[in-house]
Amino acid sequence: MTFVATILTLYPDMFPGPLGHSLAGRALAEEIWSLDTVQIRDFAQDKHRTVDDTPAGGGAGMVLRADVLARAIDHARTLHPGAPVVAMTPRGTPLTQQRVRALADGPGVTVVCGRFEGFDERIFAGRDVEEIAVGDVVLSGGECAALIVLDACIRLLPGVMGAASSGHEESFENGLLEYPHYTRPGEWEGRTIPEVLRSGDHAKIAAWRQTQAEVDTRLRRPDLWERHSGVRVQSASGAQRGTTDERK
Repeated sequence: MTFVATILTLYPDMFPGPLGHSLAGRALAEEIWSLDTVQIRDFAQDKHRTVDDTPAGGGAGMVLRADVLARAIDHARTLHPGAPVVAMTPRGTPLTQQRVRALADGPGVTVVCGRFEGFDERIFAGRDVEEIAVGDVVLSGGECAALIVLDACIRLLPGVMGAASSGHEESFENGLLEYPHYTRPGEWEGRTIPEVLRSGDHAKIAAWRQTQAEVDTRLRRPDLWERHSGVRVQSASGAQRGTTDERK
């Protein structure tokens, strides 16, 4: 079954963008996934095709109107009724690999891309729209964030990556950051590949990789480590954690 991505946006020419290249582009050509874009402005009902208005209560910027968005979302749902509808907004729930995998396992996703100051809040309850954030940053619009969501989903679709196990050990798949990688040359600017990786002992290599994944997660992402290990990570003094390289 083809995974269907539907994008509601004021800038449909931004798609497929980078998703038209590399693995995602090849998968699009092979119809492993498909892309529909919906111009939000087509659902405005005045002669100026107005999609936004000033914030209630005053303030800077403009807000996307709930009535226009609702008509666009209703249209998208008639095209793909089984697809969840998500909106890209910094006020949303942070995107996780677990949520990406759930989306990739479904028939597709409809993504609403915001602009200006964001969405009229009533659209989320009025049309059962899930809010998703890709990070603690503010972007000019939801299109770049939508590309992130779609790229993360597409690479998990059957037939996209070369080997079925290609993504199993990558960052976040098992709750940890991925272990570090090395390749030739064996020595570069006085830095060498860890000896264990040249040993040919697969059991030792696997153990080293697991250890490094744990070390890097604990040092770089204590929030992930806490969830993974169930142990709260906090120094007694509250001082910044060190970055000692424990790769031996």
